[in-house]
Amino acid sequence: MKDAVYVLGGEQTDFQRNWTKEGKTFMSLFREAVQDGLEKVGLTPDEIKKLNKQNRIGVFVGNFDGEQYAVQGHLGAFLTEVDPCFFGVPGARYEAACASGSVAIDAAQTKLRSKDYDVAIVVGMEIMKTVSSSVGGDFLGTAAYYEKEAKGVQFPFPKLFGKLADVLLERYKLDEKRYMGALAEISRINYANAKRNPKAQTRSWFMNNEHANARGGEFNMAVGGRLAITDCSQVTDGAALVVLANKNYAEEFAKKKGTKLSAYPKIKGWGHRVAPITFEAKVAESKGDKWVLPWTRQTVKDAFDRSGLNTKDIDVFETHDCFTSSEYAAISAFGITQPGKEHEAIEDGVIDFHGKKPINPSGGLIGAGHPVGASGVRMMLDIYKQVTGTAGDYQVEGAKNGLMLNIGGSATTNYVFVVGK
Repeated sequence: MKDAVYVLGGEQTDFQRNWTKEGKTFMSLFREAVQDGLEKVGLTPDEIKKLNKQNRIGVFVGNFDGEQYAVQGHLGAFLTEVDPCFFGVPGARYEAACASGSVAIDAAQTKLRSKDYDVAIVVGMEIMKTVSSSVGGDFLGTAAYYEKEAKGVQFPFPKLFGKLADVLLERYKLDEKRYMGALAEISRINYANAKRNPKAQTRSWFMNNEHANARGGEFNMAVGGRLAITDCSQVTDGAALVVLANKNYAEEFAKKKGTKLSAYPKIKGWGHRVAPITFEAKVAESKGDKWVLPWTRQTVKDAFDRSGLNTKDIDVFETHDCFTSSEYAAISAFGITQPGKEHEAIEDGVIDFHGKKPINPSGGLIGAGHPVGASGVRMMLDIYKQVTGTAGDYQVEGAKNGLMLNIGGSATTNYVFVVGK
């Protein structure tokens, strides 16, 4: 693809932390993510000042609901509170529910491809543990059609993705025990992967297949239809940062670092599609289609078309496992199996850490955590780590190309990026 966009690196906070219990605010989270991220990349305040003077840099902040969780909007301007080097740097906040991090990445890459900027700093952040789980669940309901799908409903999103589990089961006429066992195995895999990730929220938690299958009991309560606590992603405080650059600056940067441009991966392809906002409308639209979530599948195809790659070329996946049912649907959207056959890839170990098509070696949203506005940026960072061989204990051997899927709402906003050297 012409006008390539390169990923220079980044960093994330420890998703296990509870910043409110530490007596710290969203600004503490923001400051640490930015300072640590820029230090990790090697982008200094003096370099940022220079780039700003030349009008070559911009800031893109992904955040879903700072107004409610942190009682603060206008987050695109808050890098000025991190360091004076950001005075004057253009910045804005981008929102697309749980895909807020990805829409910030997309806005950044658009500015870089058009050569409006040479460098983009992308930050995704969400502080969520400022309120109770029930209040937070209501906040999250605004990512759906609140008046129709969430108002007065306790924990609306587990119920919406519980409905997805139901539709998948019924549409493909699956054996219920086998299907629910496959969802439990998705949970087990993500928790197991998280143990390898030193920044994962659940790295010290216990989980096995027996526990994940024991739904409805005292230790694994039902939360939405067939789904139980082990089928859910986490409520997380966290932030992540990546630095993107066009070829012009990436070459400069590589030279300064004494390395080659080829050391940095690039965004090879991308897709962005929006489905009907209500889950009911999605189900109605997909009747007669092979895929229950056809726009998610189309987003993957768009990214493949732009990259010139396909499923066989992808060595590692990071997907939006907000619930086990969303990861189940993603397996066929990626082309790993045909729709309705996803359980076979799960049972055969294809998506396991040591499988042919590992999904979420980081632990995903279930294991690593899900600070809503940060998840897309965290996925991009983890794909960067995988294709540069810097993922440490959760490195997938020989990973050259990676794909990430980040969704907002009940698979309403769909974003896919393909990244590789």
